Amino acid sequence: MVETFQLQMNEYLPLRDVVFQTLRQAILRGELKPGERLMEIHLAQRLGVSRTPVREAIRKLELEGLVLMIPRKGAVVAEITVSDLEDVLEVRMALEELAVKHACRSITQEQLTEIRRLADEFKRTLKGDDIAACAQADMKFHEAIYAATGNNRLVQILNNLREQMYRYRMEYLKDRRFHKNLMEEHDEILRALENRDEELAVRMTVRHIECQKKYIIEMLGARE
Repeated sequence: MVETFQLQMNEYLPLRDVVFQTLRQAILRGELKPGERLMEIHLAQRLGVSRTPVREAIRKLELEGLVLMIPRKGAVVAEITVSDLEDVLEVRMALEELAVKHACRSITQEQLTEIRRLADEFKRTLKGDDIAACAQADMKFHEAIYAATGNNRLVQILNNLREQMYRYRMEYLKDRRFHKNLMEEHDEILRALENRDEELAVRMTVRHIECQKKYIIEMLGARE
């Protein structure tokens, strides 16, 4: 059991939600590894809480697909599988194609400036060693494009998908060989938005997601 994570206190949330968010982030960031057992007593002692909020958090994590309940073994962190990756990216691609189309039609100069700033911020984070910061910067770049659609329902659905993508983001960002491609693809998507070129925006978005899919599948295959 990894000992690096701590309870992320929030005075505005009930303790059960604080425990849930703490364990959720530990899984997404890889502090709790795929296949690792989640023992209620140990986690409760580690976080300084009773077993009840830990048990409730594990149930919620199971509903999200981050935890599996295995007979005679109990709760374990769900493995990152090719099947899950393909399902998530299939949905993401369809939604992001729609998002960039809408963004090309409605984006403002102010929003373009902000997306350009976020693309530069992402490049700066890649120079460091904080993979979580890179993942956050990557998400902010894409979320700014979602916001430019003006479609609040689409934004909400994409943001819900964001957390499922976080584990995969962390994986491909660990390999610096992939960074140059990511930066170039972000720049191409931005250029398409600046020119209001829907066809190019969709083509680059598809390429961006397909490259991530190919890389992660190769990486997962190498582990087997």
